[in-house]
Amino acid sequence: MNYPLPLQSVVDELGRFPGVGPKSAQRIAFWLMRQPAEDVARLAQSLERMTTELSFCERCCNIAQTGGLCPICADDRRDQATICVVENPPDVMAVERSGAFHGTYHVLHGVLNPLEGVTPDRLRIQELLQRLHGPVKEVILCFNSNVEGDATAMYLSRLLQVPGLVVSQPASGLPVGGDLEFADDLTLGRAIDGRRILVD
Repeated sequence: MNYPLPLQSVVDELGRFPGVGPKSAQRIAFWLMRQPAEDVARLAQSLERMTTELSFCERCCNIAQTGGLCPICADDRRDQATICVVENPPDVMAVERSGAFHGTYHVLHGVLNPLEGVTPDRLRIQELLQRLHGPVKEVILCFNSNVEGDATAMYLSRLLQVPGLVVSQPASGLPVGGDLEFADDLTLGRAIDGRRILVD
């Protein structure tokens, strides 16, 4: 038996969220029904503002105000010669919290995963290659320590064999299978400071 259509449509939409199964979607939908109408309206407005006012940075593909650069790319005090390549925007925040990196970023919006249909053309790799025409001297490949992250780093290290470009990777110390966004600031900072060169 399905719920009334307005409720079922909310359950169906919530069920599309990563990590939210049918039971969790139902719980969230029923929780929303119990909230004051103004709270639910505020949530709906926040979601709408997010989709209309935010986009991705024209340069690094991180989150930015629509039609512009993110605050990091717009900051001329950042080291434009060094790019830290990460999987997703939360990884940018994790590296920033470490305080060890003062360059710019490039967000791929995923990692290679052929089993799920994520091939190089589905990632923001072409945008990264275009940035190499500028003052870039080093690219740091900073991915989660898992099969997909390692495969992406290996693929990019082969692709980025450009004269005069150093390609490096954070030193060991990050837990195998662990996500960057959950790594503690000190460990992540030390891993970036002690990065190892893959291509010179």
